[in-house]
Amino acid sequence: MNIKKLWPELDWIQNNDLREKTTKTWELALERSVLTGEDLNKIPFTLLAGPDLKVTFMDHKRSVVHIARDAGNKMNEMYHGELPVNMDVLIAGAILADVGKLLEYVLDEKGNSIQGTYGKYLRHPFSGVSLAEECGVPPEVCHIIATHAGEGNLVKRTTEAYVVHHADFMTFLPFKDRLKIK
Repeated sequence: MNIKKLWPELDWIQNNDLREKTTKTWELALERSVLTGEDLNKIPFTLLAGPDLKVTFMDHKRSVVHIARDAGNKMNEMYHGELPVNMDVLIAGAILADVGKLLEYVLDEKGNSIQGTYGKYLRHPFSGVSLAEECGVPPEVCHIIATHAGEGNLVKRTTEAYVVHHADFMTFLPFKDRLKIK
């Protein structure tokens, strides 16, 4: 699988070394996963919504990256340098936040994504950090992977980690917990 085809947003990372390490992490995850890049463009982005959800894993992941980038740019533009956002760290972290799900998910006999045994023991923030560290991703990006989900509520987050966390949850929670008024 061509990672650049899966993730054209990699070009937004200005630092060549960080871009290469981010790419390598996705390559490693796909090597170790039962999922393919094609699967990621078909499976629902969350196991909580069931197999009929039309929003795919990659739809959700790419939207998080776009929202995080837009928020980071606005913060850099409007906060007079008082809350600087490192855009390379932010974008790499957003791209890598759910890379561990490739180890957490398996496909059942009908081809539906489900949580596998590995995922029941180690959720994707942990496996994602492990993959990223193996590829030499710096700690400030691994911090985003580690803290983007609920596990991150137990530690202090960097500004970039807060942005990714909120971009992720604002595009997930409405599917799970939205108020429906008819």
